[in-house]
Amino acid sequence: MINSVKNFLKKYLLIFRVWDKFSPAAQAAQRQLFLYYQERAAAGNPPALKDTGLKVFSQHEEDGLLLFIFSVIGMGQKRFVEIGSNDGVNSNCANLILNFGWYGLFIDGDKTSVARGRRFYQRYPDPWAYHPQFICHKVTRENVNQLIGEAGLLGEIDLLSIDLDGYDYWIWDALSVVSPRVVIIETHVEFGLNNIVVPYDPDYTFPGKHPVYHGASPVAMANLARRKGYRLVGANDYGHNLIFIKESLGAALIPEVSVESLLTHPSAVESRKDFEPIKDWEYLKG
Repeated sequence: MINSVKNFLKKYLLIFRVWDKFSPAAQAAQRQLFLYYQERAAAGNPPALKDTGLKVFSQHEEDGLLLFIFSVIGMGQKRFVEIGSNDGVNSNCANLILNFGWYGLFIDGDKTSVARGRRFYQRYPDPWAYHPQFICHKVTRENVNQLIGEAGLLGEIDLLSIDLDGYDYWIWDALSVVSPRVVIIETHVEFGLNNIVVPYDPDYTFPGKHPVYHGASPVAMANLARRKGYRLVGANDYGHNLIFIKESLGAALIPEVSVESLLTHPSAVESRKDFEPIKDWEYLKG
């Protein structure tokens, strides 16, 4: 009996904490912040992107960074694609869905996570909301365009988020069916300022033959972004989730920044020692 009560209370408190993140009061506060940023931008005096971070659903402070960016460049059609989304709740897109009415596609290869995400969005923010789509599938260079295209997302979208703990670089490189206005993507700060990419392996699963031997360096990812028509504008505090904006959008208000300026956090600096054991392994130039 006591355990049943404890489990009930635990579940109730968890639901209460999640609800608090998209309650009317939470939505009003974020709308107010959104309008404040718009006013600052209209006056030609927006805050620096690095000063706008806050965490609602995202792993770190990406929710605040994205809120600021879309207040400046506009939210467009409010469409997203998130690859490596887990359950889509602890994600870079959940805050935009639950507090700003976005819709789009979550893709993840873990059946349990996808099932959990579907259950959540069938209930929240309410049962009558337009729910995001979920696809449970391993994403590769060979299938990414087909998976997204078959879900009906083609052409311009507003946000692409990629977090695969592996070949994020190669997925973005191959992606062609959508044209995101903003991209947030994971890189490997352990690689420091080296311009390197781990060769593509469609069968890779983390941690592979070494937990650091995967992905691309921030320099390599910035080079790929530049070739695809994007500029680097920021990252989370730890430097591993880089944010890019299409060159034609908001350049005067959200300027380009250097890779070096984003890799100053002590954790980013200290993590470079993890690269030493694998520094002579095979890499490609980004």
